[in-house]
Amino acid sequence: MDLISGLALGIETAITAEALLFCFLGVTIGMFIGVLPGIGPLAAVAMILPITYHLEPMAALIMLAGIFYGAQYGGSTASILLNLPGTSTTAVTAIDGYPMAKQGRAGVALFITTLTSFFGGCFAIVLLMSFAPALGAMALKFSSAEYFSIMLLGLIAAATMSLGNPLKGVASVVAGLMLAMVGMDTTSGQLRYTFGILELQDGLNLVAMAMGLFGVAEILKNAGTPERDASQLQKVRMRDLVPTRKDLSQCWKPAIRGAGIGSFIGTLPGAGPTLAAFLSYALEKRVARDPSRFGRGAIEGISAPEAANNASTQAAFIPTLALGIPGDAAMAVLLGAMMIHGIQPRPEFFTEHADLFWGLVVSFWVGNLMLLVLNIPLIGIWVRILTIPKRILFPAVTFFICVGVYSVNNSPFDVLMVIVFGIVGYLMNAFQYPTAPLLMGFILGPMIEQHFRRALLFSRGDLTTFIDRPISAAFLAAAAILFVAMLLPSLKARFGKSAAAKKSQESASAE
Repeated sequence: MDLISGLALGIETAITAEALLFCFLGVTIGMFIGVLPGIGPLAAVAMILPITYHLEPMAALIMLAGIFYGAQYGGSTASILLNLPGTSTTAVTAIDGYPMAKQGRAGVALFITTLTSFFGGCFAIVLLMSFAPALGAMALKFSSAEYFSIMLLGLIAAATMSLGNPLKGVASVVAGLMLAMVGMDTTSGQLRYTFGILELQDGLNLVAMAMGLFGVAEILKNAGTPERDASQLQKVRMRDLVPTRKDLSQCWKPAIRGAGIGSFIGTLPGAGPTLAAFLSYALEKRVARDPSRFGRGAIEGISAPEAANNASTQAAFIPTLALGIPGDAAMAVLLGAMMIHGIQPRPEFFTEHADLFWGLVVSFWVGNLMLLVLNIPLIGIWVRILTIPKRILFPAVTFFICVGVYSVNNSPFDVLMVIVFGIVGYLMNAFQYPTAPLLMGFILGPMIEQHFRRALLFSRGDLTTFIDRPISAAFLAAAAILFVAMLLPSLKARFGKSAAAKKSQESASAE
């Protein structure tokens, strides 16, 4: 299907009263969640997921996707006004956004972030329209060996590209793979690691795990922090939003570079918008004529990261829809939602579900336009929302999380799982173990096991089938290179310490 025909099909599918309503609800909820510090889009997607079971797949995915990319718009509000990032991706925005607010230019900063977020999202949507179907067509030639190799690459990338210690990222991935083995083996029908608990026969509940790791854990993490001072909030009037010509001239080049970086990072499995925002900020600081301006209210310091994180969010749909490999943890939950609705993202997705793909693409255009129009007028409401005390907000969110997960299977056991994974997520954050790789390992685990078994079945147990096929060998080589690159810094540090200790011993013995 060519581009024009695809867009026509998407308009016919997405420009309906129902689709527009759920798109509006999704982006509005996303902005609201993005504004609130300490909750994040992934917890919002997990909370809304049970509600979408009663919707058509198109409406459900439009709404969930709207929450996902809508949160990126709202997240910058708290970063700029209170120096409290609404999401992890907008932490970089606070570096220069908050100083601009203290200079009385909060309105300009909010307007620039909205404008560059829209540009970054549109830039990535064009790439999604252009490259996702082509990537899917190429992937039609993949066998189980290629699928196993590329999923392994995705998991290693998720571990090594996550912020923090890569070895801890690998440990999180392995934990996710182990949790994915709980339940009945689909091939043999044998029960694995259920310990006699009947509720574990069908495996762990994805919604309960996601809500616990990213909802309850974030609430526990932020519950002990000091209450935000509402008196610091500035009144943002409409006339304060108008940027000068100098502001616009300083932001358009960084926005283009940020959108390019974000689109590239978004297509990499496991990278995510947070990494894209940090890389784009680092690049702008490196190419700037006066790097000392950064951290003091540089307009480039907010335009590049905002364009990057929104481009990365939209570009993450490319590997998810074409290969079934999520770009980050939120995309992993969306992937799980598609599977729940009976839709398996794979190369045939673009032909078997062409109306769904092009409907999603058109809904992205509509959703970004809605965000552009809504975000500026609603800034006053978002400012008032920031004054909600945590003692009211967090218990309410916890209540909705428990109600949402209970409604999936009407099972108190799932509520218990939310609490358990909330504590696990809190401890992982405390000891700086990333939680996103764990969720990606849990979702991709069954598919990796399935393709590994199938490849060995076709090759009569010959493991060389994974390196005999050129594409599979290339993916495995890339995974090995990433893994070695991850180990090099720690090995250098260890050998450096041992060499220094040996030199000190030799000098001591010589004396």
